[in-house]
Amino acid sequence: MVQNSQEEREIKIDDSWYEILKDEFHKPYFGYLKQFLLKEKQAGYVIYPPGSRIFAAFDYTPFDRVKCVIVGQDPYHGPRQANGLCFSVNDGQKKPPSLINIFKELQNDLGYSIPYSGNLEKWAREGVLLLNTILTVRAGQPKSHHGHGWEEFTAAAIEALSQEKESLVFILWGREAQEKEELIDPTKHLILKSHHPSPYSAEKGFFGNHHFSRTNSWLEDHGLEPINWNLVEPSASGDSYEFEQNDSGDF
Repeated sequence: MVQNSQEEREIKIDDSWYEILKDEFHKPYFGYLKQFLLKEKQAGYVIYPPGSRIFAAFDYTPFDRVKCVIVGQDPYHGPRQANGLCFSVNDGQKKPPSLINIFKELQNDLGYSIPYSGNLEKWAREGVLLLNTILTVRAGQPKSHHGHGWEEFTAAAIEALSQEKESLVFILWGREAQEKEELIDPTKHLILKSHHPSPYSAEKGFFGNHHFSRTNSWLEDHGLEPINWNLVEPSASGDSYEFEQNDSGDF
């Protein structure tokens, strides 16, 4: 028990998720992953998000509170962007084009105003697990931590949700996210798929997918509280949306 307690503090992940995923921390791939990240830091690479935010998706959305899972790829690789939640950026950062398109679809689907901030922490607290399949990245090098163990770890999280919970919604935007479909039991959960919100594909089938309203309809049909997708507080109703040119090339 002492060893597990010490490891839990080292891993710094929500207690409920630690209990679900604790076996993963003892597997060879996770040991390799920790060594890989240590070597990256020793080599002088800047890694995003900061260490305290690597497991932010799990910390903001404990296992027993998950209602919906949105699957992303890897974190944003520009300075001060990544906050550990897929598609989300820190307050004060320019919204990447994919996030702008997500907000456009939200407005078209549910009529909510497009928020000034691209921070999605409120969704996470509502029960939306905003899970990248790769949880770290080198600064300026997208997908640089692909194939080093994160995919196996996050697959275990998705599989645990599918097996141990009922009536979840899994939102899979784009081919890479849809590769996780095989981990999900479609007899228990709703799987929503469309093209990715990237500007390269949004017009091909992301816009008009109505995934926000369809999620809430499913939850209500199964006796669960719908998600409040509105990110604009009543006192901030005057906030206006302006298209922001993205400097980093992130999507």
